[in-house]
Amino acid sequence: MVGYLNLILRLSIWFLLTANFSWQNIIIGIIVAFILPGLQRTPVVLQDWLRVFREILVAIPQAYMEAFEIILRPHNEEEVTMERVKPERTATLIFLDIYLITFTPKSIVLKYHRDGWYEVHWVRRRNNR
Repeated sequence: MVGYLNLILRLSIWFLLTANFSWQNIIIGIIVAFILPGLQRTPVVLQDWLRVFREILVAIPQAYMEAFEIILRPHNEEEVTMERVKPERTATLIFLDIYLITFTPKSIVLKYHRDGWYEVHWVRRRNNR
């Protein structure tokens, strides 16, 4: 089951990059998805995938809210923080975590450190007290 989720993720990225749903491109995308390394070698728990999909569903309205917030109330402060990677994450789940952090307008992952940290740039609203 998890192998199918990896395959679907790779095909989704392929279609986002090419924006072409012709039969030839679908066949090329399937071939590319199987040729890329790591499809079968990475053990992933289905529960982790379900948690990521739930986080994606939460991130979509959050991204819209943050965009409107930035438009309506200026955010002048910037901050770079180190965020810990969740334990026992595979490369695919780390990619999805980075995607989720970067998806919202107020944050972007600057760098992934192999020792288990993300370097995240945040745009924040200055507190005027």
